[in-house]
Amino acid sequence: MARLKEFLPSRLNERSDLSVPRGAGPRMGARYDADAFGRFAEGLARFLGTGRFLVAQTVLVFAWIVLNIVGLVHHWDPYPFILLNLAFSTQAAYAAPLILLAQNRQDDRDRANIERDREVAARTQADTEFLARELAAVRLALSDVVTTEDLSDSLGRLAKLITDGQTANGQPAGPSASQQNHTRN
Repeated sequence: MARLKEFLPSRLNERSDLSVPRGAGPRMGARYDADAFGRFAEGLARFLGTGRFLVAQTVLVFAWIVLNIVGLVHHWDPYPFILLNLAFSTQAAYAAPLILLAQNRQDDRDRANIERDREVAARTQADTEFLARELAAVRLALSDVVTTEDLSDSLGRLAKLITDGQTANGQPAGPSASQQNHTRN
């Protein structure tokens, strides 16, 4: 019992730093980079999905069967080919989780891309709405501005008034300013 107490920590259930999860402290054993392992899994999944892998595997299986059927060499895996079956089972047992890991990483990347696309779309929509409001404000401001058409219409009316005010002989219809000054004197 005394030896057991040596191996147990003095405070079995008490932890001083609760911000670190239990078991997250330094441990003995191998550490690995999850991102590097994920890249390895993606590379392996890409390789397993190629025609080169399928052709190589087909050639290997064909050679395995031929060498174990033909009597030229020692039969290390006789007819039911149990060792070959075990190799395929092991390959499938490792390939499936690695392919799923690669798919999960791809899903994470897709999710991040979709989120970025949503942010860009929201900014684009906000910019479009701002520009629409600005364009409406410019249109309202321009509705009160005099145009060249308005000026030409006004000048036409003034010209008509001036021409209507003249007599047939080309003299103004009313007394001129110099005539009015002479009549006062």
